[in-house]
Amino acid sequence: MSIQPAWQQTFAFFDRPIVVEPSHAALSSDAGLLPLRQLDEQIALTQAFADALDDPRDPKLTEHPFLEMVRSRVYGILADYEDQNDHDTLRTDPIFKLIAGRSPNDADLASQPTLSRFENAISIKSLKRLRDRFIDQFIASFDSPPRRLTLDLDAIDDPAHGHQQLTFWHGYYDQNQYLPLAITCADNDQFVMLSLRPGNVHAALGADDDLAYLVTRLRQVWPDVALHFRGDCGFGVPGMYEVCEGLRVAYTFGLSSNAVLQRETEGLLAEAVAAYDAERQAARQQDPPRPPVPSRLFTGFWYQAGTWPCPRYVVAKAEANDQGTNRRFVVTSRPGAILLSEPTYDEYAARGESKPG
Repeated sequence: MSIQPAWQQTFAFFDRPIVVEPSHAALSSDAGLLPLRQLDEQIALTQAFADALDDPRDPKLTEHPFLEMVRSRVYGILADYEDQNDHDTLRTDPIFKLIAGRSPNDADLASQPTLSRFENAISIKSLKRLRDRFIDQFIASFDSPPRRLTLDLDAIDDPAHGHQQLTFWHGYYDQNQYLPLAITCADNDQFVMLSLRPGNVHAALGADDDLAYLVTRLRQVWPDVALHFRGDCGFGVPGMYEVCEGLRVAYTFGLSSNAVLQRETEGLLAEAVAAYDAERQAARQQDPPRPPVPSRLFTGFWYQAGTWPCPRYVVAKAEANDQGTNRRFVVTSRPGAILLSEPTYDEYAARGESKPG
């Protein structure tokens, strides 16, 4: 926000006078948030958010209600003000005042220290109620009970640039970060659950508990819904298989390669290489020559790792293209995987924003 001093300037290089003068009114560059605030009013998202939080303060001594601070922080993040320090300026911004329920001429919003105390005061019970609010909204997004749902688990690298609590260096991502866990629904692109985690934890940390809780909640309202969970290799660990099998939900998780899986698919890879060599020769003979189509072959087999109590079904992809060769593996409990290896893999690869390949 800025308030300019009074001045006026006239330019004469156009065929009509151009007069430029500042406004004495408070200005803001964040008016684009107003339509989002209108949508929020209709779906009551931030109201439900604030209602889930315990406020231990004395109402008679409270200057900034939780709802006001929730809206300040949520809309600040939406406007790409990731650093809470920005709120020392945003607290006077007329748009942020309107969003939070104050007139532009009213007293300023909460400062950065006040917002920090607010965030640090939130209890575990409040966070669990907030988790239920998001699940309730997901359930309410369906007009009729779904027959089946596909739910994706993703560990998201969230870089941090200061010394925030629970941020740590992660060697794979080569940055200081958080590593939140998100569960989304592939059927309607809805967000379902989110868990904030330290930046250096395993991708699957807590995912088994979150999955079990979500399945329980969904089956309370939709007892017959068929659930399928997907995740990359970070979730391909015995604990995730076991919780899915115990809850009788289908799963498809990426599986890291090893010497046994490599040996099992040597023949398949050789076939893919031979097929691509033939395809490349055929493409060159076209007039005009065309780009060769990569060769993708699939197979499936039962496999039992040393830490597994029983065999599980693995689908393998072997690919040859201009960049070379690669093999990928998924472990799955989907019944159709035994007959339909390629669709099973491609359906797994379609999770999140990835594409089959």
